[in-house]
Amino acid sequence: MMLMNSADRPAMLFYQPNGFRVLSPGTHVICAVSAEAVPLEALRYWSADKQEAYASAEFATRRLTGQG
Repeated sequence: MMLMNSADRPAMLFYQPNGFRVLSPGTHVICAVSAEAVPLEALRYWSADKQEAYASAEFATRRLTGQG
């Protein structure tokens, strides 16, 4: 029996204003604007209201201002 490699598994997170809680383990989340994988250790931008992650401040700004 092979164990599943979690290297490519996206995590499911609950985003809060000052952090996030892991609901389902994984190594990354998907940016809501660019659709690129963002490693959890590099995740700095998200919206608690929209429950979305962003790969960069630029993507977060675009999304939150209605441009992305």
